[in-house]
Amino acid sequence: MLAYPAKILLAFGETFSDNEVLYNFLLTNGYQELAALSSGIRGSEEAIIWLMRNGYPHYAALDGAIDGNPNARMWLQKNDYEFLALFADACNQKPEALQWLREHDLQIFVLLSAKIFGFRDRQIFDHHKIHF
Repeated sequence: MLAYPAKILLAFGETFSDNEVLYNFLLTNGYQELAALSSGIRGSEEAIIWLMRNGYPHYAALDGAIDGNPNARMWLQKNDYEFLALFADACNQKPEALQWLREHDLQIFVLLSAKIFGFRDRQIFDHHKIHF
């Protein structure tokens, strides 16, 4: 996720405010994986399956880790996606993860984690997602 331009990450964050225009922008401008990740975090099992089938299992695992699945988080760490594991912790408002992001001047990920946490805090989820 660190390689995406800031404006793309901001667009991704706005999808959690139900901004369909920016969601469609991601979908039609080469960032389908971020649109699918957004859909997955918002509860779409179909999006998670798409991520798995299209070479983005790390984003499917990120979704699981954000959901609090310890196996998904371990999968991220085992497969050298330490930043995504940390980002999942930040999305769950773990102070040490948020502090690490701030200390490394990654404020955009602090913002994204707050948007994801805020969205999820207002939702009811079906926890029958892919298991790692």
